[in-house]
Amino acid sequence: MSDRPAPQPRRRSFAPHFAPRRLLINSAMSLYCLALFLMFDFAYSAYTTGQERERNPRIYDPVYDHGLVPNFDGYDVWGEGRYRLITDNLGFKDGAVRDVPLQTSRRRILLMGDSFAEAIGQPFENSFAGLLQKAGEARADKIDFLDAGVASYSPVIYYKKTKYLLDRGLKFDEVVLLSDSSDVEDEATSYFCIDDDPKYHQFCTTPAGSVPPPAIKRDFFIDHFVVTNRLRVLAKRWFQTALGNKRRGIETDHNRIGWTTPNPDPARYRPLGVDGGIARSLENMGKLSDLLASRGIPLTIVVYPWAQQIAQNDRDSRQVRLWRDFCPTRCKAFIDLFPVFFAAADRDKDWYEHLYIVGDDHFSAAGNRVMFEELTKRLLR
Repeated sequence: MSDRPAPQPRRRSFAPHFAPRRLLINSAMSLYCLALFLMFDFAYSAYTTGQERERNPRIYDPVYDHGLVPNFDGYDVWGEGRYRLITDNLGFKDGAVRDVPLQTSRRRILLMGDSFAEAIGQPFENSFAGLLQKAGEARADKIDFLDAGVASYSPVIYYKKTKYLLDRGLKFDEVVLLSDSSDVEDEATSYFCIDDDPKYHQFCTTPAGSVPPPAIKRDFFIDHFVVTNRLRVLAKRWFQTALGNKRRGIETDHNRIGWTTPNPDPARYRPLGVDGGIARSLENMGKLSDLLASRGIPLTIVVYPWAQQIAQNDRDSRQVRLWRDFCPTRCKAFIDLFPVFFAAADRDKDWYEHLYIVGDDHFSAAGNRVMFEELTKRLLR
């Protein structure tokens, strides 16, 4: 009798037979769930934006070139994000659609500037203007802050829009103008058609009666898939952090702040060139100062750094010197925010990720709060 164990019946392996089928089922379920998610995201995005998505909040203006639509309550797109944008009856970025009276007994400060003054990419409550308005409203002697800043403004528009508002009868007690490093480039290359000085009209290229393209383009994906886009951005930021390249390029990118660097690219400043852009900036800022002085309205100029200027350690920028030298005979005050932002960067190795919109030049909510805290010391004393 053999001691060998009886042979066991051979078990059939079903894995090879079922693996492709299981993979197919799992893939189909994954695609089905993804399709459901995208459908719900599309419906949610349509519900939250409604018809406002089809309205462009940015409009052409024959006097000062462009501005924001009055009484707008909807969403705008900047970079990779979508944010709530609300304007009042004057077309100023605001916390609610409301009627701002032309005359008031309250002290009123007009904020003027470009996209940094508009706090592009941020809802009003996160902007330095919104924080100033909230703080001014909380005082016993209330102060109103009106945010007239809009993306791509420059000195000729600062002057033309301020004059337009005064001619319209708007009363304000002070102008706080946030001068941007892009001003000189804009003055060298743009807005010749609206300039009061006829020598610039030879460079006007906009046909009479035409409407320039909108300043900011809509993005179908960001508008229609809000949640998906948010997840995409979060994933991108995570990978950027892991790879350590969130601020890639700002240490060597000279073009965005070209005229303040030793060797600006001449092609970016045609037709007037850097010197011509500086001269026209000074000319239009001088007109603004004279206009305000004739009405007894003081002017304060504020300067602040772009991320590139911090990354390249440009602490005493040509931008700072230009308006610091302009102000002694023209301004009530000159406020230099370069030192406070450089101090913040010196304390925080991740200053760019905290103070600026990642992948962009503009201030984040935290950067806007730094601006607010410094301006409060000068404007709400």
